Amino acid sequence: MEGQSLYILTGASKGLGEALKNRLLKLSNSSVIGIARTPIQPELNFIPLQIDLSDTNSLIDKLDEIFPSGNYEKVVLINNAGWIGEIAHNGNISPKAIKTIHSVNVIAPAILMNAFMNKYKDIKGTKIIINVSSGAAGKVVDGWSGYSSSKAALNQMTLIAQHESELKRQGFKLYALSPGIIDTPMQESIRSASKSDFSGLSKFKSFKENGDLSTPEEVADKVLYLIDNSSNFDGVLQDVRNF
Repeated sequence: MEGQSLYILTGASKGLGEALKNRLLKLSNSSVIGIARTPIQPELNFIPLQIDLSDTNSLIDKLDEIFPSGNYEKVVLINNAGWIGEIAHNGNISPKAIKTIHSVNVIAPAILMNAFMNKYKDIKGTKIIINVSSGAAGKVVDGWSGYSSSKAALNQMTLIAQHESELKRQGFKLYALSPGIIDTPMQESIRSASKSDFSGLSKFKSFKENGDLSTPEEVADKVLYLIDNSSNFDGVLQDVRNF
């Protein structure tokens, strides 16, 4: 596998994940492992893995498939999968929804980040982790307590993992990347919320009506730019709207 690049991507079946998968498959000398809850057809240099990230035990059982051995020149983990969760005020959220959102948005990326850093710590080439976060991580948004808090946790995990890599001089570059507001199924879920559960509903509907949403392809290009120019980006917390 000398000279090969390996990309591991979660949420590869739709939205930003699908756009990233399509972009990555155009790169030469690269292979992509795509994780999704729904089935995806295999392609040349693309290995799909059907895994529900809310099923923690199933994810743990598949780690050897997710992270193959090899003398790679570049290894990249993109924790893209995320869930907006059940948009509702505290007191009205189902216990299952609370468990699921933190399983998908926090526990799964934590497990994958930990396994990636263990597996590839001795690789001498480029080692990058991009955790797709959200500007909501630092905002108080009613109805979004699960989403905002889970993305805040993701940011902090990424900051600490970068600090630990620097202490041990392991050479990993980690980013928690806010992707902006993208025209994806997640935005459809937000727009379908009730006003009583989310006071910002009108504003989010206007994003769609006014054409203010970025396309998944536009944001995918920004993610690849970050990967290809990581030496030019200082700091873990990044926002695609700044570059």
